[in-house]
Amino acid sequence: MKNNRRQFVKNTLSTVLGVSIIPRNVMGNGFTAPSDRFNVGVIGLGAQSGGLIGRISKISDARIIAGCDIHQKRLNRFRKLINTEYIKYGIKGTALIYEDFDKLIENSNIDGVVVSTPDHWHAIPSINAMKAGKHVYCEKPMSHTIQEGRAMEMIARKYNRVLQTGSMQRSRADFRKACELVRNGYIGNIEKVWIEVGNPSAACNLPFQETPDYLDWDRWLGPAPARSYHDIIVEKGWFPNWRWYREFGGGILSDWGAHMFDIVQWALGMDDSGPVKYEAPMEPTASRGLKMHYNNGIEVEHRNFGRGFAVRFFGSKGTLDISRSFFETNPKELINIKLKPTDIKLYISESHENDWITSAKNGSKPICDVEVGHRTATVCHIANLAYEYRRPLNWDPIKEEFIDDFEANLRRSKRYRKPYELIL
Repeated sequence: MKNNRRQFVKNTLSTVLGVSIIPRNVMGNGFTAPSDRFNVGVIGLGAQSGGLIGRISKISDARIIAGCDIHQKRLNRFRKLINTEYIKYGIKGTALIYEDFDKLIENSNIDGVVVSTPDHWHAIPSINAMKAGKHVYCEKPMSHTIQEGRAMEMIARKYNRVLQTGSMQRSRADFRKACELVRNGYIGNIEKVWIEVGNPSAACNLPFQETPDYLDWDRWLGPAPARSYHDIIVEKGWFPNWRWYREFGGGILSDWGAHMFDIVQWALGMDDSGPVKYEAPMEPTASRGLKMHYNNGIEVEHRNFGRGFAVRFFGSKGTLDISRSFFETNPKELINIKLKPTDIKLYISESHENDWITSAKNGSKPICDVEVGHRTATVCHIANLAYEYRRPLNWDPIKEEFIDDFEANLRRSKRYRKPYELIL
């Protein structure tokens, strides 16, 4: 897989970066020539983008050279943040600013695009970027519908692009070790799993508010149904609450399910599959109690077991609890087990962002490849649908369709508000 940088970049002044293209051998070891650098544009400059920008800026052979948003306050914040990063790392010049992500994608100097928009805007810019030859780091959950996810996978394969999904717990050693213990049978045969990830999504019924003059609200909505602005969706809190509503996200169930369901998928070796039956509680207001069944008989229950957003695996030899703040086993000595040479060893990534860039340069699949992201997002989408319908859903993970359920099959996709349509 090759970067799509045009040949003239190697022989001309980089107007964005303000430096000349100098061969590496002239500068010595440890210097990255601009012609070898992986240039990144960021689409969506809200809260999540700040951490991504900071971590990518630390990678010696990567540089953020552009940002895009339709929120003027966030564009101003990006200007200040990126100027700080450039000063910190001794970079001359400044980054480009866009309000139209397709214009950013057209920039031939950009090798990879970070998509850190709300969920309902993940698929369109990701697909447009890959069609234009860019690699993509897409925040989690990767898609807003099941069919979007499969479309993203098909485009990534067709155009030979790397898409890394932002389920970054796979790049943490404690989560990897936990999954290896489960995969290799150190807690015995898995009997069931408890997982806490927050509430399912709900319909957005917020009242009317005037749209502020610094926001292009129609473009923020994009493919979502038309409705009035409300600050709870866009402004309130560091992480705005658009994610609560199914028009824009998948509730906290999807927001954290894209992390914790992802760990269950990884631990059980189900990255190319998923549960085949979803049973939601019948109580119309219940936000916990969903049971998901894999073909091998393992039951995963969405349950608040008193430890925050976390996963508990029950095996015939013990239990294992894992979250971002703890990693515990019972018996305690299980956590100290050293893997044998013959044991299954999982993909090692110490930096989710660097793994994306390295994979893009090498032409290899990243730790959270587009297929992985699609399958985990699918679990989130079906879980939300089960809570909405309050009836069992039977899923065929090979055909990717619900069995004998016309209504549910219609919900594998969504209507796109014109002119914001998904074009393959």
